Amino acid sequence: MTDPMVEDAMVEIQDLTKRFDTAGESRLVLDSVSFRADAGEFVSVIGPSGCGKSTIFNVLAGLESPTSGSVRVGTRATESEAAAEVHTAYMPQKDLLFPWRSVLDNTALGLEVQGVGKKEARERARELFPAFGLSGFEDARPSQLSGGMRQRAAMLRTVVQGKPVLLLDEPFGALDSLTRTEMQAWLQDVWQQYRWTVLMITHDIREAIYLSDRVVVLSARPATVRCVVDVPLPRPRELDMITTPEFADVERELLAVLHDETRKSLRP
Repeated sequence: MTDPMVEDAMVEIQDLTKRFDTAGESRLVLDSVSFRADAGEFVSVIGPSGCGKSTIFNVLAGLESPTSGSVRVGTRATESEAAAEVHTAYMPQKDLLFPWRSVLDNTALGLEVQGVGKKEARERARELFPAFGLSGFEDARPSQLSGGMRQRAAMLRTVVQGKPVLLLDEPFGALDSLTRTEMQAWLQDVWQQYRWTVLMITHDIREAIYLSDRVVVLSARPATVRCVVDVPLPRPRELDMITTPEFADVERELLAVLHDETRKSLRP
């Protein structure tokens, strides 16, 4: 893949407000949300369930328009899908692999949708199979893969598009604990190799700390940015780092804020 220009990998959200009007009612979901991710950074977004995390990603991906405020991915604002799709690749919570297509054809699908010929799309996807631990499974069907392999295939389908910014929405949320831990270590390794700019939504605080340079904590809905916490841990990070005092300090800070906001979201 061609390395994207550095300026195209920056994400900046400034005073983002999103309101949904349905059945004569107006519901404020995002209230002046502001944060950024610099080129090559890994930034996680956490917050109470239903606070609007996925709405932020939908705006970044051009699937929703902001009510007010500005969202920029690289040098372009995302007022339209065309502006966003140049820069972002979005991996949703479910792998959404088509059961009737081979793994290789599934991973090439995003390129085909963009107008890349089938042969070229397959070759570009095939080149990444070794890095994603999928060599030998090109002709398999998704039903023949483990949960972790399906997620790696879904992520390959996302990154092969060559976009400078990856939006990962709970990429490992459906996996068992052991597989999830293995996938976290794998993601760190491939991210350090390719240095994408990554924004990731997660409900797992330890996952956020282990993978991220910074963690953005959102308040209960309507969401604002409650705080942004730097993760001052050296890379590469080993799994036993979660037992260190430094890791525990960051976890304690995030838990205190998140628990406070979760309590607010549960009040009648």
